[in-house]
Amino acid sequence: MITTCSACLSTSTRPRNAFDAEGVCTACQWTKEKESLDWGQRATELSVLLEKAKAETKSGYDCLVPVSGGKDGSYVAYKLKHEMGMNPLCVTITPPTPTSLGRKNLEAFMASGYDLLSFDIDPEKLRLLNLTGLEEMGFPYYGWLIAIQALPLRIASSLGIPLVFYGEDGEVEYGGDPENKHRAVYTAEYMKRVYLEGGYSTVLEKSGMSVADLTPFRFPEDEQLQDVSITHWSYFENWDPYRNYLVAKEKCGLTDAEDTNEGTFTNFAQNDQEIYALHTYLMYLKFGFGRANQDACIDIRRGALTREQGLNLARIYDGKLAEGALQKFADYYGVTLARLSAIIDRWVNTELFDKVDGAWVPKFVLT
Repeated sequence: MITTCSACLSTSTRPRNAFDAEGVCTACQWTKEKESLDWGQRATELSVLLEKAKAETKSGYDCLVPVSGGKDGSYVAYKLKHEMGMNPLCVTITPPTPTSLGRKNLEAFMASGYDLLSFDIDPEKLRLLNLTGLEEMGFPYYGWLIAIQALPLRIASSLGIPLVFYGEDGEVEYGGDPENKHRAVYTAEYMKRVYLEGGYSTVLEKSGMSVADLTPFRFPEDEQLQDVSITHWSYFENWDPYRNYLVAKEKCGLTDAEDTNEGTFTNFAQNDQEIYALHTYLMYLKFGFGRANQDACIDIRRGALTREQGLNLARIYDGKLAEGALQKFADYYGVTLARLSAIIDRWVNTELFDKVDGAWVPKFVLT
């Protein structure tokens, strides 16, 4: 059925997650391992990487940081510019259902002193690829997910920027396959296989879009990336999303939501697009954990919540979706509510959920 980590609430159904003999998930194992990690050695690795990028840049920008105006990208850009003396080019890919708060935060970030390149994809192309990704992968904004992986690499390659910094490696930090936990740099192949769940080529093909229309969604060829290193900031510093939020709020003008975010008890993350709520709702139906569980696990690992407190919050908030939200998302995709509901139903894990009076009800109780 479903079991949870003995230290946090991470579930056995999370993709690529694994428990040790004591029932501890990979993310909690990594949290423990980081206590004795040689961060000084990693600081040296970072210094070598940064000096190399400064020497090799062909544009004056020595690194590229994908941002949305949210806490993590803002934090990374701040660290690189103000503490490491780098000259980052920040890049944002406009999301499919942007929020007014997200736009406000992006403007505040840019006004706090950063060069920002904003890329807006033809909304119809993005809608079609997102719909294809929903049908083929059960992922509501799969097209945009491809774009935020592929386009920064294309831009870095085209402008001669030798180093791309993403925030964290979610596989390592939040539970999954920890294969990259001791690697400073990684590849586009890793992004396709792990972050895009191996569905990249299938979704592009199934979309029926022309080669020209798929341009924003195509990764550079391997030879074009020979002079570009891709890395995560989380490799070089103990990753703490709440610390990132505090720094982004103080230094980059980040504003959090007035109320808690849909499906969770927090209000300071993933505020840039509405469709994230559909993603976490589907995550709950596919795997039995939602946004509240995910947020609680992070807070448990950093010592801000006990496991029991996190468990109570996950039970209260997980799987919640606002009334009328599905119709709003159906309108975005350009499909009927019945069709969207049918797509969602295909992705529900029926070992974990039963449909009762038209609603999916869990067979399990989170423990």
